[in-house]
Amino acid sequence: MPIRTESISLNTRGNADIHDITDQIESHVAQCGFKAGIVTVFCPSATSALTTIEYESGALSDLRRLFEEIVPQDREYAHNERWQDGNGHSHVRAALLGPSLTIPFTDSRLTLGTWQQIIYVDFDVRPRRRQLVVQILGE
Repeated sequence: MPIRTESISLNTRGNADIHDITDQIESHVAQCGFKAGIVTVFCPSATSALTTIEYESGALSDLRRLFEEIVPQDREYAHNERWQDGNGHSHVRAALLGPSLTIPFTDSRLTLGTWQQIIYVDFDVRPRRRQLVVQILGE
C-alpha cells in the first residue's frame, strides 16, 4: 500500500494554544489521490498533543479549564527543578492527550463525525514554530 508523507507548519502562542487543523488534513488527503485509507498526524514535540473535539469556544474553554484543574501550571514539577524552564506541566498535559492521531478516510474524505474537528494543542509556555508530520496510507 502506498504511503505519502506531508507536513503542516504552525506558529503557536503556547499556553494551551489550540489550532483546528481539520481543513489542512482534509486537503492533504484530497490531494494525495488515494480513495481509501488512513491518515496519521504526529507532533514531534514533548509539550504538544493532538485530539478531536467540537471546535467551538465553550468546548475549547472547558478543555483548557480541565487541564488547569488536573495539571495546574503553578504546581511543583521535578522537571522544572531540573531544567528551570517552567514547562513541567506542559509535558504532563501533552502526555495525557498523546502525540498522534489516526483517522480513516473513504472516498478521499475523512470519516469524522459532524461536530468533530482535529485539533493541535501547544501546551508549552512560549510561542513556537511547529512542524506536524502527516502520513497517509491508502489506495
